[in-house]
Amino acid sequence: MFFRIFAAMKTIIFDLDGTLLDTLEDLSAAVNVALEEKGFPLHSIREYRDMVGHGVRNLVMQALPQEKQADEALVDACLARFTEYYTAHIDVHTRPYPGMQELMQKLHAQGFALAIASNKFQSGTEKLVAEFFPGIPFVSILGNRPGYPLKPDPEIVEEVLRKAHSQPEDAVMVGDSATDMKTAANGGIHGIAVSWGYRSLPPSDAYRLVTSARELEQALGL
Repeated sequence: MFFRIFAAMKTIIFDLDGTLLDTLEDLSAAVNVALEEKGFPLHSIREYRDMVGHGVRNLVMQALPQEKQADEALVDACLARFTEYYTAHIDVHTRPYPGMQELMQKLHAQGFALAIASNKFQSGTEKLVAEFFPGIPFVSILGNRPGYPLKPDPEIVEEVLRKAHSQPEDAVMVGDSATDMKTAANGGIHGIAVSWGYRSLPPSDAYRLVTSARELEQALGL
């Protein structure tokens, strides 16, 4: 049985890539630049869909030929080139999913505490959030930061709740992946999975599944 999301919800934590923004083409292009310069085979956008979501170092490592993935120095070199290229071309093809900019503005206007929790590197996360969601005072924008854990570690949720002065029962995580739903479960908060991202999550009693921004709005009690 699906739990119900009530209007009493106070804090909403959003995943970024695959939930708010379609970033896949820019991510794919940047990794392929790093691979091409090393003479390695390139991958299609479809192939990259299954690699994203666990941090960019893991993305670059998975893109390398299997026999090269344990070469830490090579991974570091490719990651550095990826980061350089991606930072300069981060928004060439990246776009918000339909209705998400409008929904974020509506949630802000109605007084929700909004946060971002992404496994993308911190500066890239901040740059995209500032560009596509300007004027929204997020209580936290959490990316991949040195010395801090990545999703699905519950510390992500705990940090947001502290900054939002919120309790677990008042919060929900919205994302497109099993990692996001596990983050919600680990942090003791509700989970809403969106169908339009990079992962195809099945219906589950553990979270609510929505197929459009309008359905998400309704699930959040608006």
